[in-house]
Amino acid sequence: MTEHLSDTARKTVLQPLFDSGWEMVDGRDAIHKTFEFDNFVDAFSWMTRAAIWAEKWNHHPEWSNVYKTVEVTLTTHDVDGLSTLDAKLARKMDTL
Repeated sequence: MTEHLSDTARKTVLQPLFDSGWEMVDGRDAIHKTFEFDNFVDAFSWMTRAAIWAEKWNHHPEWSNVYKTVEVTLTTHDVDGLSTLDAKLARKMDTL
């Protein structure tokens, strides 16, 4: 089972994500990022690739898409907050 990120782990795991544009969500133990693409097809294609990884890792994002913008929030519901799975999926999304 996935564990809630400790304070120590947060310092090393989350800082690189903050440097790449992820932010903490006010009032929740979650991270959020807005991804912008050239057009709808690029945005939807990215979501499809991200969905394959999310399914493979059994860790699914909260997200929405409007035209060329994808809003993503990551948190682990099983631990009621951030886990290593959130950081792993965020890193993968940044590289897609």
